Amino acid sequence: MNSSLIGQFAENFVNFLFDHFRGGFDGFSAALGAVVKVLEGGLAAVPFLAMLIFLMALALWRRGVIFSAFVGAALWVIQYMNLWPQTVSSLALVIAATVISLLVGVPLGIWGARNKRVEVVLRSVLDFMQTMPPFVYLIPAVVLFGLGRVPAVIATIVFSMPPVVRLTTLGIRQVREELIEAGRSFGSTDAQLLWKIQLPNALPSIMAGVNQTIMMALSMVVIASMIGAGGLGEYVLSGIQRLDIGIGFEGGLGVVLLAIILDRLTESFGVKAKKAKKKVASSSTKAATASKTVGT
Repeated sequence: MNSSLIGQFAENFVNFLFDHFRGGFDGFSAALGAVVKVLEGGLAAVPFLAMLIFLMALALWRRGVIFSAFVGAALWVIQYMNLWPQTVSSLALVIAATVISLLVGVPLGIWGARNKRVEVVLRSVLDFMQTMPPFVYLIPAVVLFGLGRVPAVIATIVFSMPPVVRLTTLGIRQVREELIEAGRSFGSTDAQLLWKIQLPNALPSIMAGVNQTIMMALSMVVIASMIGAGGLGEYVLSGIQRLDIGIGFEGGLGVVLLAIILDRLTESFGVKAKKAKKKVASSSTKAATASKTVGT
């Protein structure tokens, strides 16, 4: 089956990048691969019991006793199924993809919130990124970076970045105008408005974007295993290839348990940010009222 002119253009474009910028892609691949390897090695070096205690303590601090007990039970189930090494591998991939998505996505979201034209362009690009089937990302990723963890991380970044960009833009645009006016009345610069008013008030929305980015990165675990990502996705893929229900279910259960833990933990930070936002809004409103009273 031959592709149309559109498909040929896409293929020629990827081949052009590969032919003319191969050195750059190889260097980036080596650097990103080293980061993922160090991250995975660091997580793997932590004994399971130490990680269990740490995550249970974190869950106790953020969500309470019930969720802490659930985290302990979930990690014990993962260890019982002998899937802890695969879980660590998947967690390293998700962390790497999420951190890069945030480093790129949050500034893009801020830029889009401050520039209407940029926001229009970003919206179109993000629509394309979110609606394109994730399997399609694997093809150019493999062509440009080969097989292994690096193309899996790249494909995961492309698939999981849109939520944090959208919700950062939305959060900053929804900051109340009276808060901006209060900041300007006290002589704040644009940078001070961003860091002291807009970002703190947009933090609940940004944290929701972080949460969604992590969930979408986890959803790519199984798909990325097709190009050598390893981890829990490879375990699930092995069950599919063998038609082994038991292996597939265990791998899928590991992904579900990891997703629930990460989802509830990141969600708790968003709840705390929302409470802090109310305090900031209340104090800023009082300051704005006081400045108007002094002005009159």
